[in-house]
Amino acid sequence: MKPSERPSDWTKSSYSNQDGGGACIEYRTTTSTVQVRDSKNPHGARLTLTAAGWAGLVSFARNADA
Repeated sequence: MKPSERPSDWTKSSYSNQDGGGACIEYRTTTSTVQVRDSKNPHGARLTLTAAGWAGLVSFARNADA
């Protein structure tokens, strides 16, 4: 397992499905980006965002519930 694949490197989103349904995303930061992945497919595609892009995504998610 590559060091970048360690589960401890990733944080599960607090907006993820908490009822065990599996609708979860995880994220981690690098020196210049934030990466997002599907926790059910940790070796699949990742979305890589700038810090500003991540802030925009989080803001959108928070306001989507309003």
